[in-house]
Amino acid sequence: MKVTVRIDPNCGEPEVALTAPALTDEIRALAARLEGDAPLIGWREGSAFPIREEALLRCYGEDKGVRAQTEDGVYDLRERLYELEARLDRHAFVRISQSEIVNLRRVTALDLTLAGTIRITLAGGTVCYVSRRYVKKIKEAIGL
Repeated sequence: MKVTVRIDPNCGEPEVALTAPALTDEIRALAARLEGDAPLIGWREGSAFPIREEALLRCYGEDKGVRAQTEDGVYDLRERLYELEARLDRHAFVRISQSEIVNLRRVTALDLTLAGTIRITLAGGTVCYVSRRYVKKIKEAIGL
């Protein structure tokens, strides 16, 4: 991806223009992330709740839907995991399997003794496993 930054002292408000050969899901996710200010909305029992990024423990796929887990409970999301991956802070959130993204800032323990995988314990005692495909990526993300 090519990025160009132009500084114009006469410009009132920052403006971003995306130029792409086609409107893909990646371009949509990037545009949504640039627009930024919209909070993540979680749904539970027919009600919508704003979810702060800092409160997220993990986002995962389950029963053909996407769920967000916080210490307050589990919420349904309308976004797909790839959209969340593009939207969330890439320094704090990392994909650990095809169906799960975790918040590295909420990790309380890592168990590296398992052969070929990593067990992650999140705040509140939630346990997740890094799939073999993502072990190298998670080690790089946490500096191992």
